[in-house]
Amino acid sequence: MLARTYSVAMLGMTGAIVEVEADIASGLPSFTIIGLPDTALSNARERVRAATTNAGCPLPSKKFTVNLSPAALPKFGPAFDLAIAVALLAAGGSIDPRSIESVVHLGELGLDGRLRPTPGILPAVVAAQRLGYKRVMVPAGNALEAGLVPGIEAIAVNSVRDAAIYHGGRFVPEILDSVSLPLEPVRPSVPLELADVLGNPDAVEALVVAAAGGHHLFLLGPPGSGKTMLAARLPGLLPDLDVLAALEVSSLRSLAGEPIGSQLITRPPLESPHHTSTAAALIGGGSRQIRPGAAARASHGVLFMDEAPEFPSSVLDALRQPLESGVISIHRANAVAYFPGTFQLVMAANPCPCGQYGAKDTECTCTPNTRRRYLGRISGPLMDRIDIQLNIRRVTAAELRIGGEPGGAERLTTAKARERVVAARARAAERLKDTPWLLNSQVPGAWLRTGPLRLDRTTTSGLDRALERGGLTMRGYDRVLRVSWSVADLAGADMPTLEHVGRALYLRKSLLT
Repeated sequence: MLARTYSVAMLGMTGAIVEVEADIASGLPSFTIIGLPDTALSNARERVRAATTNAGCPLPSKKFTVNLSPAALPKFGPAFDLAIAVALLAAGGSIDPRSIESVVHLGELGLDGRLRPTPGILPAVVAAQRLGYKRVMVPAGNALEAGLVPGIEAIAVNSVRDAAIYHGGRFVPEILDSVSLPLEPVRPSVPLELADVLGNPDAVEALVVAAAGGHHLFLLGPPGSGKTMLAARLPGLLPDLDVLAALEVSSLRSLAGEPIGSQLITRPPLESPHHTSTAAALIGGGSRQIRPGAAARASHGVLFMDEAPEFPSSVLDALRQPLESGVISIHRANAVAYFPGTFQLVMAANPCPCGQYGAKDTECTCTPNTRRRYLGRISGPLMDRIDIQLNIRRVTAAELRIGGEPGGAERLTTAKARERVVAARARAAERLKDTPWLLNSQVPGAWLRTGPLRLDRTTTSGLDRALERGGLTMRGYDRVLRVSWSVADLAGADMPTLEHVGRALYLRKSLLT
């Protein structure tokens, strides 16, 4: 009268196998679930009993005890419904107990016995595969999502009755319509063309440098200068995601409750949270089940924060740890959840509350103290973590007219810029092939300063003077070195020259010029 099977408990992006034990004993009819279930999981008592009855495979009227082990691990959500149901059916003798021990079961039950698509199936299947399991049973509505994981046999079932038949139950099959999530209509993607950006050649080049090295970017300029236009084009300059990155990005979308189709997401994502977002919305969180925020969903892509000074300072400073470590950690009293934080941060800001400071055609009405307070909302430690900091000016009417005329100067297109970025990243990957890093932005400053690729004093003389005079911090010094390697990779040079370092220093300190 005892049976066991397995399911997966997710904590952040980390999945742990949970052993689901079911015991049926004589006594007054009752249903007890132990092992730190949350409210949604505790409600599985009513769902499982009604679902098995309405599906034609009822449970006996006895005393049920379901244990979720390890008992100290918090467990959330209704994804354990299917595992609890088949464990009880096996304990009652309706299906083969040995069959369910080799399958991981995931899925939420409806009262009619059908299985409903469940958020987080993709990362749960990935966790099961990494822990050595070969077969996973999922709702039919999640079949395409589960099938994206290599090395896993995804068994899709419509109902708990179908699951029981698969495990040897002697029930007459019934044809039921599967429950599926409404998929968003496929909209033709409008390519964001870099050649549409008129004027500001420094900003276009800074965008390419940021894409080549994976550097963070801060754009300061009046309204209408093209800050948002530039930031929206950065994902188009990035190369396609590799298999592991695509699986990670798709898993984050699944955890967030977004439907995943028949293919992994292969393009870098773009997240642009509103300035009213809370720290939990940006980083992730939740009172019980921890969900990824915008920063986690932007991993391997771009996190664009428009009107950055309008964000609360506490929300902005929450980004400091992910920018430094590339990992988002969310601490709770009973657990710590981890999400990837390997995004490129792009912040845009007006120079003052009215936005007109520095514009040639209008007059700023803000006092110097007001301007300092406005930009002071972005803390110094956060700004110190931004590799490229650039002033953006408005395009003049003459530049707009000349840029729109046929036969004018050839502008850099998205396709050509991406080719340059891919070539520069290939050079960096070849140079760093014997190290754990892939991009220039990931290389520690100490390795650049003291490692085998250390630059001579003549090349870094401008940097050394800026450090001695207090114009750069030690972190800023290292970040300029990283940017200089990206500039050199784009130029096809084996080592940064004095010109490359000077260009990197300009991209770092142009806000002061």
